[in-house]
Amino acid sequence: MSNSTRTLNLALATWVSAINFWAWNMIGPLSTTYAEALPLSASQASMLVATPILVGSLGRIVVGALTDRYGGRVMFIAISLASILPVLAVGFAAEMDSYALLLLFGFFLGIAGTIFAVGIPFANSWYEASRRGFATGVFGMGMVGTALSAFFTPRFVRWFGLIPTHVIIAVALAVTAVACILVMRNSPSFVPNTDPVLPKLKAAAKLRVTWEMSFLYAVVFGGFVAFSNYLPTYIKNIYGFSAVDAGARTAAFALAAVLARPVGGALSDRIPPKTVVLTSLAGTAVMAVVATFKPPADVWSAVTFILLALFLGIGTGGVFAWVARRSPAASVGSVTGIVAAAGGLGGYFPPLIMGATYDEAANNYTVGLLLLALTALAALAYTALKLSAREPERVYDKT
Repeated sequence: MSNSTRTLNLALATWVSAINFWAWNMIGPLSTTYAEALPLSASQASMLVATPILVGSLGRIVVGALTDRYGGRVMFIAISLASILPVLAVGFAAEMDSYALLLLFGFFLGIAGTIFAVGIPFANSWYEASRRGFATGVFGMGMVGTALSAFFTPRFVRWFGLIPTHVIIAVALAVTAVACILVMRNSPSFVPNTDPVLPKLKAAAKLRVTWEMSFLYAVVFGGFVAFSNYLPTYIKNIYGFSAVDAGARTAAFALAAVLARPVGGALSDRIPPKTVVLTSLAGTAVMAVVATFKPPADVWSAVTFILLALFLGIGTGGVFAWVARRSPAASVGSVTGIVAAAGGLGGYFPPLIMGATYDEAANNYTVGLLLLALTALAALAYTALKLSAREPERVYDKT
């Protein structure tokens, strides 16, 4: 295979991920607007933000297994097309000021979030083992869709209106699907795994690597997803910024994590992924504690959350480089689906916890942030004490 062909396919896969991540995150940047218009309590707003995360997470389990069977090209096309209607429906529900319909259609919006379970096995199949950390890291940059959504969605609503904004993203999804049909190809090394889905998932669930990586990914990717979706609410409550200004700051957070992800993947090609992950978890715990002191806007709060994003970002790259290195070749999609689902689930609970533990009188999220720090420290201890820095890859390859 030529370098230009695999580079083109990796670049297109990254874009497909980005536009689907934007669709998946359509509610988060506007959550403060919805909370004021409907109006919603902190818990209700948290539930609205968290619902697409839950569905996008659990759906990855099945999508990962289907990717082993049908290949990334078919699944990229299918998910992009299937996400169009939920994007439009969410826009109309918001226009009707219906919280119940927003929750309902937000549930189906979660389909877009399953895209991540497609890209990891797709990228793996195009690159040799020594460069899979790089490949998965580059694909992971599709998380930039959350930054694009946080920055542009409130602005699009202000410039064009609520419904046109959702129509724009729906059209972008359709164009993306057409581009995949015309340009994208599976790697010549891709071999369909035609085993039934449930046995494949059961086999993946029996691998120790699946649950070890799921735990770690739930912390690092879950932290990224949670903050990318809940930060607009956090910033508005703590610092009093408008929805547009909060979106811009959330976009900076998401962009920092996105740029750090391929760094974490590339580093894991050169040094043990364990070292990368330990650094990520230690930095995450420290920055979560720093955030409890409510550093003043804009410089010190920006430094705090950008550093938090960078640590979470290199962690996501490091964990999935570890997944690619340890998973049996025929089960990468199944293992990826479960691990990716765990990451998404890790992002489901923090917004609910942040909303439930918000101290309105003192205007702080101290409890929620400390829980994040404690979780990161628990993952740090497990990684340091239980996981090997050098994996017996040949054992897994023979599985």
